[in-house]
Amino acid sequence: MENQKIPKEYKRQLLRRFLKGSKGLFLLSMVCSALSALADMLSPQIVRVAVDNVLGGKEAQIPAIALRLVERAGGFAYLAEHIWIMALALLAVALLKALSVFGFNVAKTTAAETLVKTMRDSLFAHIERLPFAWHMKHHTGDIIQRCTSDIDTMKNFVAEQMTNIIRILILLALSLGFMLSMSWKLTLIAVLPVPYIILRSFHFHRKIGEAFLKADENEGILSSMAQENLTGVRVVRAFGAERSERDRFFAQNEYYTGLWMKLARPLAQFWTVSDILSGIQILLIVIFGSVFCIRGEMLPGAYIAFLSYGAIMTWPVRMLGRMISEMSKAGVSVDRIAYIMLAEEEKETGMALRAPMDGDIVFDHVSYAYDNGPEILHDVSFTMKAGSTLGILGGTGSGKSTMMLLLDKLYALPEDCGSISIGGTDIRDIDTLWLRHNIGMVLQEPYLFSRTLKENIAITNEQMPMEEIREAARAACLDETIESFSKGYDTFVGERGVTLSGGQKQRAAIARMLTQNTPVMIFDDSLSAVDTETDARIRAALERRFGSASIILISHRITTLSKADQILVLDKGRIVECGCHDELRRGGGIYQQICEIQSASAEEVAVG
Repeated sequence: MENQKIPKEYKRQLLRRFLKGSKGLFLLSMVCSALSALADMLSPQIVRVAVDNVLGGKEAQIPAIALRLVERAGGFAYLAEHIWIMALALLAVALLKALSVFGFNVAKTTAAETLVKTMRDSLFAHIERLPFAWHMKHHTGDIIQRCTSDIDTMKNFVAEQMTNIIRILILLALSLGFMLSMSWKLTLIAVLPVPYIILRSFHFHRKIGEAFLKADENEGILSSMAQENLTGVRVVRAFGAERSERDRFFAQNEYYTGLWMKLARPLAQFWTVSDILSGIQILLIVIFGSVFCIRGEMLPGAYIAFLSYGAIMTWPVRMLGRMISEMSKAGVSVDRIAYIMLAEEEKETGMALRAPMDGDIVFDHVSYAYDNGPEILHDVSFTMKAGSTLGILGGTGSGKSTMMLLLDKLYALPEDCGSISIGGTDIRDIDTLWLRHNIGMVLQEPYLFSRTLKENIAITNEQMPMEEIREAARAACLDETIESFSKGYDTFVGERGVTLSGGQKQRAAIARMLTQNTPVMIFDDSLSAVDTETDARIRAALERRFGSASIILISHRITTLSKADQILVLDKGRIVECGCHDELRRGGGIYQQICEIQSASAEEVAVG
């Protein structure tokens, strides 16, 4: 997918939308994180008071609220005789931390999974509403990768990094506050590496942002290759192309792995330097703290507490650096997800009328070209009477399928490119869902889902009576075939119907369309994989059951089109012949040539 500059305001709106339903849980996790941080801060102070004031008898330099608590407990002398009270205080703080950590993990995990569900639901629902043309421009594998890997990256950043922001800030603020209260000189020495670590993290974030984007995009390419090969495995096997496809996949995988290998060096350098600086920070505290204690500038209990705060402070500093670097990954993922969410959904362009769909179908001077491509249809005009059968014949690329995609509004016909109407109403003014519910279409390449035959046929209505399913299957000449399977209609067809033959898939798709009982039916070369006899039986069943429906047959087979009331012959996007079978086979044009060729081929097969 092409890169697109995503407005910051839109990204903020998108994040707020995704956080609905999980925001409260994330806030709860932050509160628990804050309580955990407070517990971490209290423990060293209890140890300091126990060593310097309770056991050492030194004058207390603690906050007034803490001094009142000591007095209520009996004073420092009483605590010295009952030192177990100090141990009990440490145990209470440890219990507070344990409970807050438990609450943090439960709230964070619940919030993270709620966030993921919301994001996936929103993305899937939005993708389902995007125009057909958008899907034709984008690789399925890349879309899947954005809906899985990029969502996980966002989840990990919000759940692992953002939820710790309160804890990080509290630990940094209180650590510095307590450290300053004990020794401002040692505090200045301890924080010397901190500005460098933070500045280096910002520089690292800017440096690797593009590298993360490139790696993410190539993961999408790799996903697309895997998806195409898995869905097209029969084609790969049939042509013995396993080696070439494997080599293509290995080459892309090696390139993708190489991108992450290039990222590994700066990542390793970043965290190694951060670890060294953190170690230097602790070393400085140990050395200079010892000197200050020897000089009498610092009490032993304060030195022990300072060491604890120094060790505690290294974690939020490193986490702040990690958070900044992880923003690179999360920022790339947000942009890639926002790209999809910014894509404009299919919208109504007219009055959204629920007009009658059993009238004449009229193409009036229709011309059409795909984006930045040559014109596919050139000034196409014809009228199809309601309840009649229209046959369309033409070579590859002549525009046959394009006409049907325009009729079904899968592609939008521009205002200055003619008009298509049903019953006198321009399809631009007909409600899109209403139009598609009333036009049954069997596409050139039938698609079956990984479900049972029964579920595939009744896909538009899960509660469809079994008799209606059987009736549609009988009309598609599929009922006997299904009954021959050991599980009958409960036979699982596999992904894309891979367990069925081409003809069986086409007939299953026809049966699925027939269950809709639409006033307009389109068969886009959907009888090509069935034999001539089955073709004739299906058309006869259609005439008996759907005599009042308007039926459009697109085919390369003359026998399929011969019973049509009107036949159009397309050549390079233009209608070059129009008439019934008897007229066209004597017209001396393309239709007559194809008719003679197919007749000769049929005779050769019969003789052979």
